[in-house]
Amino acid sequence: MKIAISTGGGDAPGLNAVIRGAVLAAVHRGWECIGIRRGFDGLLGDDEVVSLGPAQVRGITHLGGTILGTTNRGDPFKWRRQRADGTWEERDRSDELVAAFRALHLEALISIGGDGSLAIALQLMAKGIPVVGVPKTIDNDVGGTVATFGFDTAVATATDAIDRLHSTAESHERVMVVEVMGRYAGFIALHAGIAGSADVILIPEIPFDITKVCDKIRRREAEGRHFSIVVVAEGAAPKGGSVSLIDPAHQRLGGIADKVAHSIEQMTAKETRTLVLGHLQRGGSPTTFDRLLGLRFGAAAVRLIAERKFGYMVALQPPTIAAVPIKEAIATPKRVPLDSDTIATARDIGISLGD
Repeated sequence: MKIAISTGGGDAPGLNAVIRGAVLAAVHRGWECIGIRRGFDGLLGDDEVVSLGPAQVRGITHLGGTILGTTNRGDPFKWRRQRADGTWEERDRSDELVAAFRALHLEALISIGGDGSLAIALQLMAKGIPVVGVPKTIDNDVGGTVATFGFDTAVATATDAIDRLHSTAESHERVMVVEVMGRYAGFIALHAGIAGSADVILIPEIPFDITKVCDKIRRREAEGRHFSIVVVAEGAAPKGGSVSLIDPAHQRLGGIADKVAHSIEQMTAKETRTLVLGHLQRGGSPTTFDRLLGLRFGAAAVRLIAERKFGYMVALQPPTIAAVPIKEAIATPKRVPLDSDTIATARDIGISLGD
């Protein structure tokens, strides 16, 4: 059997572990593997396809990023190119992609990506390409799986940053507002905020009241705690307000930390600083958990191909890796359950959620 592997969307720690797990599991079965460079660009002639064997995946489990490269602008159904005059051209190149796939005599595709990449994989499935999905996002917002690889590493990175901020915040008696990724899901903010002993955590699932946030800071001040740590997810929004966008045309979230910090400083007279972690959360070596999960996902994807379970994605459903229909997994984006034990824990230990 000859299979292809593609990594699309934003990078995440653990991508290389998935590639290695899939390649070694395939080679073990006597199959041939190729890697599609930069999403699907390699099949569209804008990049290349490369042979993947044990030599190509040796020593990559601990590396961040992806040896295949990736892009978040690689939708073959809405392929965009900038013309010489600065305007953009958009057209459907999916038939071209399918033709290239068949010309290489490929029999299956492992698509590693988030909800956007998995949606594209479903469309390719409808055009005759046998697809197996692997959920990838640091945001942990893909349904059907308890966790996506990359999430644990992002939380560890954010927690380490929060830990480091405590000493400088206390030394200067400041309020520090930390903005973390997550899009419209608050998993990173909630988990890192609790683990890093934040005083306030603001997540998209709970619209916040800035007066409640300031009340918490004033109470700490009255108790002799002259500093506070506020963790805010990039998709958090005030009650009756909307999310903060730094690029409305492309719906790019950002800037909420500055807005929250400005309000806190105005309402409490406390010196307030911001830190936006941004792409730091995507980089670096994956944690042990993400390395193991990535390897398990890669090997499981090959098993699904062997079983001809196309249109499914691998998913962590402890203690096993299960197969979940891609259509079902992306139908409803995963959000932090408001009745979860993690939310209850935050409230029980005195963290304000802004409500």
